[in-house]
Amino acid sequence: MAINTLDASMLAKMFLAGAKKLESKKEEINELNVFPVPDGDTGTNMTLTVMSAAKEVYALKDPDMDTVCKSISSGTLRGARGNSGVILSQLFRGMAKVIKGHDTVDIGIISAACDKAVEMAYKAVMQPKEGTILTVAKGIAEKINEIYERGEEDLDVFFREVIEKGNEVLAYTPELLPVLKEAGVVDSGGAGLMAVVEGIYDGFLGKGIEFTMDEETSQAAGEVRLFGAEEKKVKEYKYLYHTTLSIMLDKAFHNQRESEVKKYLNEVGDEVTVSVDEGIVNVGLNTSDPGMVLQKALQYGELVDVKILNRRMADSGKLPAESKEAPVPEAPRKAVGFVAVSAGSGIGEIFKGLGVDCLIEGGQTMNPSTEDMLNAVKTVNADTVFIFPNNKNIILAANQARDLTKDKKIIVIPTKTVPQCISAMIAYMPDASAEENEASMNEAAGMVKSGSLTYAVRDTSIDGVEIHEHDFMGIGDGGILSNGADIQEVMLSMLDKMCEDTSELISIYYGADVSEADAQAMKAKVAEHFPKVDIEMTVGAQPVYYYIVSVE
Repeated sequence: MAINTLDASMLAKMFLAGAKKLESKKEEINELNVFPVPDGDTGTNMTLTVMSAAKEVYALKDPDMDTVCKSISSGTLRGARGNSGVILSQLFRGMAKVIKGHDTVDIGIISAACDKAVEMAYKAVMQPKEGTILTVAKGIAEKINEIYERGEEDLDVFFREVIEKGNEVLAYTPELLPVLKEAGVVDSGGAGLMAVVEGIYDGFLGKGIEFTMDEETSQAAGEVRLFGAEEKKVKEYKYLYHTTLSIMLDKAFHNQRESEVKKYLNEVGDEVTVSVDEGIVNVGLNTSDPGMVLQKALQYGELVDVKILNRRMADSGKLPAESKEAPVPEAPRKAVGFVAVSAGSGIGEIFKGLGVDCLIEGGQTMNPSTEDMLNAVKTVNADTVFIFPNNKNIILAANQARDLTKDKKIIVIPTKTVPQCISAMIAYMPDASAEENEASMNEAAGMVKSGSLTYAVRDTSIDGVEIHEHDFMGIGDGGILSNGADIQEVMLSMLDKMCEDTSELISIYYGADVSEADAQAMKAKVAEHFPKVDIEMTVGAQPVYYYIVSVE
């Protein structure tokens, strides 16, 4: 007997099956990425986006169409990561707008919902590009309209035809984007969308993978515990004690001493912060032995304030009231605040020194979600907040956070690199209006030439350049500028393409995997190659990229 309509309970089950199917194909989709760099890949971003909604749908006890649609729309919007995740969230948001309010849905309602979904997804992208997830979504919507117009009512026939059409469009994406054809892959975002659609059909047939969420995916999607667990799952900690202390110095605390302290603290803990303010050093870290940290601190002066928090007990809620940390008083309201995405302690310190109020950990290896952006904006007590994504794959999530914020004015400066953010912050004028600063900061960011040096994770061909796994790659604003087995030669070749006769300054930020000795050797090599240009070398401590550079 043909099934012609879907109720809320069935729709929820089908969505969860779609989420699980996407998760099962996550790595397969990641492998489709054209650029062979270690980054926050499409499959990972789309999976985390959908899982953010799946946890809400899974938690519904007695779902109706409104609650299912709200959970899917809100969950994907807030959990959206990367461009593909944001587009996917807009597709679901558009569908939810049409479907909510109906007790059941048929092919006619689905047709209208998909039209709205495609409309909203295209609007979310400033310059939509064909050969992407957008093309696949549009092809699916057109097929659904065709099925509806011919009067088909059987949902089983409907899903089989839609999946066949979607896969045809996906297979055609390399013809629309030459870079896909050269790399020999289809669009990864479109492949992710088809995984969701195929999973939804599995759920319709009752053969979808039973929905569960493993601990890693659950935590990444923002969940503290596993789905369905009645009690809070206490996290295991590598370093049990969160320790903060202040030291009143009895000797000069120059840069070398600060580096020594940071090096030691990173050896005995993680999430290390060190700041110096008028003879007082403030330290924070997670560690397994606070006593060792205190002994080290005593070498530099007197202890002024010490707090040690058992993180496991805090997580379980078993701390006595007097042991819990007092709430931090809210900073006075100000006119303007700044939020920046940052990876690496050195880069973070540079941003803080330029006046950034809140840093969001993230970047190429993990794209922050819209929810991460919203939480960061909440911490900044300002009327206007500027957001710097510092990665092209994070800009859409920042824009989405802007659109979801109602109590503050949010301005996204669409920075794609760390050097662009630094230039934009330097261009900020306290006495100018928000609009004037937006214009000047965008102009300053646009004048910077940025580059980065990383490594290839697989063999591929891009723009006629053959790249081999483990090659070093110099990547500029326009794509891959150099590659090879010698890191210094790759750096020089990249800078040759970035520098002009009028270039005056090359700024280099070295990463977490580069020693100071190697960084200085690189600086000397660059200085020798560009004798008329000033060279600045700064620790960035960023992951993935050995060096980030800018040319001015």
